[in-house]
Amino acid sequence: MDKAGFMAAADLQCQKQGVKLTALRRQVLELVLAHEGVVKAYQVLADLQRERGIAAPPTVYRALDFLVEAGLLHKVDALNGYIVCSHVGCCHEGLILVCTACGSVNELEAAPALDTLRQQAAAQGFAIAQQNLLLTGLCQACRV
Repeated sequence: MDKAGFMAAADLQCQKQGVKLTALRRQVLELVLAHEGVVKAYQVLADLQRERGIAAPPTVYRALDFLVEAGLLHKVDALNGYIVCSHVGCCHEGLILVCTACGSVNELEAAPALDTLRQQAAAQGFAIAQQNLLLTGLCQACRV
């Protein structure tokens, strides 16, 4: 999906949820979209400061948290960053594949893999929380 299509889907998603994609939140989302792969909050902050002048870190973190809650971004705790959700409007858990050579990111639906893990954990009396799974390795282009 191109940037304009993604932003239109983001607007629709927020409308469906009854939340506002304010000008600041929209700008932060556009800044994340401008990066390939995982983007860190400080990168978004630096970009925002270049465009707006003064911007405080809490402002960026609040906007990023909103975008995660709205299902537009995924927070990738293991990499201390964020990626764009490729399945806007779909509440799901992602299987996030990150290439350690080029940094490319691909998101897949994680439900089938997590269902197996949940069954195995449940057999041990353990309940797995909702989450995104991160796998690192080499993408097809870097493996050649």
